[in-house]
Amino acid sequence: MRPVEVRAATEIAAPADAVWRVLTDLPMFHEWNPFIRDARGSTDPGATVHVRVRSSLGVPLAFSAQVLGHAPGRELHWRGHVVAPWLACGDHVFSIEPLGDGRVRFEQRETFSGLLPALARRLLAREAKRGFDAMNRALAERAGGAPR
Repeated sequence: MRPVEVRAATEIAAPADAVWRVLTDLPMFHEWNPFIRDARGSTDPGATVHVRVRSSLGVPLAFSAQVLGHAPGRELHWRGHVVAPWLACGDHVFSIEPLGDGRVRFEQRETFSGLLPALARRLLAREAKRGFDAMNRALAERAGGAPR
């Protein structure tokens, strides 16, 4: 089974530390994030984050993920699964690349593997991309800079 990779990037007119603060303030996701509607836990390496996602199909999805990487102002990386890793697993990276002049390039990328992603490849890619794009726009607004 071939993995499914989804990427979404945007330029944000805000400094890396402002974007990082919003991205890692999990208890506030419900206020601004149209895709990850709820997130609880810690973003420290090894910690667990409990996530509830809402797709544009209106189907809620809840999972727990282990934080694999945490580089303040630069990258947050977690891996989670639904029911069991063989059924559906996602390896998600949020990256922040400073561009100068108080701007950053923010990117989300996720590699999905398992039985469900293999069976619903196109649907998963479309819905994840929509969710990532919506989150990226909302993150830009919350961090104080318009997306480009």
